[in-house]
Parts: sequence; C-alpha cells; structure tokens
Amino acid sequence: MEPGRCQTIAFVTNEDGFGVLHLLDVGTRKDRPVPALPRGVISGLRWHRNNHDLGFSLSSARSSSDVYSLDVQSRKLERWTFSETGGLNSRNFPEPELIHWKTWDGRTISGFLYKPPAQFSGKRPVIINIHGGPEGQFRPGFLGRWNYYVNELGIAMIAPNVRGSSGYGKSFLALDNGFLREGSYADINSLLDWIQTQPDLDSGRILVTGGSYGGFMTLAVATNYNNRICCSVDVVGPSNLVTFLEHTSGYRKDLRRVEYSDERDPKMREFLERIAPYNKAKNITKPLFVIAGKNDPRVPASESEQMVEIVRQNGTPVWWLLAKDKGHGYVKKKNLDYEFYATVMFVKEYLLK
Repeated sequence: MEPGRCQTIAFVTNEDGFGVLHLLDVGTRKDRPVPALPRGVISGLRWHRNNHDLGFSLSSARSSSDVYSLDVQSRKLERWTFSETGGLNSRNFPEPELIHWKTWDGRTISGFLYKPPAQFSGKRPVIINIHGGPEGQFRPGFLGRWNYYVNELGIAMIAPNVRGSSGYGKSFLALDNGFLREGSYADINSLLDWIQTQPDLDSGRILVTGGSYGGFMTLAVATNYNNRICCSVDVVGPSNLVTFLEHTSGYRKDLRRVEYSDERDPKMREFLERIAPYNKAKNITKPLFVIAGKNDPRVPASESEQMVEIVRQNGTPVWWLLAKDKGHGYVKKKNLDYEFYATVMFVKEYLLK
C-alpha cells in the first residue's frame, strides 16, 4: 500500500487462462493503469517495504519464469531475470492465440492455439493436448519441449479447457461430474468440428494426447471418435474409472469419488463400466502410444497395461513405454528425454506421414 494520498491493492485475475495484473485504488475503487506485460501466467505478488515497488513472477510463451518489479508510482517496469533457454532464441517461440468454439449443448468452450511459423506452408497437422485434473486448467505459460513440435515439426497445437476445468466458475467445474462425464468428450468432438472450419489446419491429421486424467480423455476420444483422429498418445491415464478407483492409493479413493462418483453404487458402476475406454477398446483402429510408470501410486500401471493388451488384440499398432523407476509423471532427465524422443518418433511415423 502507498502511504498518504491513496491505498492500492494489487491482485491478479485469471481471465480465460491469462493472468492479468490489476492495481485497485481503494479510495476511488478504480483500476490504476498498468504497463503492458507479456501475456502469460503471473504469480508471487509481493510488495516491497517501501510500499511502491511490486514484485512478481511471470511465465509466458517466451519466458519460463522471470522476476519483474513495478514501481506503481512511476509505472516503471523492470525485468530482473532472463531464464535459460538452452541457447535458443525465445523470440521465435509461438505466442498463444485464445480460441473459442460452440459445443454440442450451446456452451462456449475455450482453449489456446499455437501456430507454426510461416515457413511451414499448407494445412498444418494438429496436436490436441488435454490437461489433467480433471479439475485442472491449461494456462499459457512456457511450453518448453512442446515448442519443438510447433517450431521444428510444423505442427499446430491446441490446448482445450473443456467442461470440468477450473478457472471458469463452480458451475462449469461440476459439469463433468458423475453421470455428466461424457459431456467433456463431446466438447472435444465439437473442437474437431471447429478444426474442420479452419483453412490452415488439417482435420485429416490430428493427434490427441494428455497426461493423467488427460490420458483418460485421450483414450475416451480414441474410442468414441476414432475416425476423426489419426493417432493418440496416452500418458499415465486410467483406462477404466472403476478399476482405477479400486486400485488407486487408499488415501485418494474418497477424494476421487467426489469427482467420479462412487463405483460401489450399482447404477454408477454400470455407467462407469459402460463408458470405460477399456470396454470400448475394439473401436480403436488408429495407432496408440501408451506411457506409464511402474511405481505410480495415483494411476497404477495396471491401467495402462490392460489397455495395451486389449488394443493389441485388435491388431492395432500399439507402442508401450513403462519406466521401472517412475511414478506419476516422468521427472528424471533420462526418463524425460527417452519419453520425448520416443514420442517424436511416434509423431513422425503416424502424424506427419
């Protein structure tokens, strides 16, 4: 706060995923002007003891996480750090484009589109990258390795925030709970319709991927809309919410039942079994890559193993990667590198050909 003439409250709003800094003058109850900032995710707001310097971190398409300060009196913005990008020119990294589309029940769903540079001509293949949670939200921070697919391979990437995502209110958050689960699948189907209307995107070359619950969504899309995609990559995702709830770590069961409902209830169990990708695996005829960790306490590797086994029975090409020293998500660099290079090979084989 500023002493004397006025008091100022600094806060950040989540506006369709973007973090927007506000300076509210308590006396007038109006926003004070803020200098232009890179569009991304803002965190860690802190006032300096001098009461006019405000510090914060900002992650954007071209900066992994850097520290800034703003003098709210003079409006001088200063960047304190420049994150390492391995020698790459971060100015070449694609900026996110906020997109919206109408879905099956008339609601508006949003997401972020990252387009390849102009050197890639013609309609571009697409990766749809679905976040986990399911209560999570894709926000436009630093893409890291994902820049390779866009900048070097010429693939457009779309990160949707389907119903059930956080950041859009409690009602939206609950729209995929219990018996409403399939509504979020249909949101992706509506996104596939939107892609068909875009002159620079190739609706005939679409890969769907996601991690954790995003992996479950990947399998759900692959089993429900098989003919609309050309391949998929499931990373540590459940394949059946019944067996998942039965085998996830004990401390998580009741927590997850709030979202997915209680599999011990006969009507809910029947519903969850009916919509399970595992039980609809015969629908998958397009190549599938499944990635898991043997020591995963959240989504047991058995969820991936059973999916690999049953899809292979169809004669569908299935790549299978199991890290014996991995839990829920790859963290060790050797595992991250192996997963990345293997996925690039899969993408080149089945999306770019």
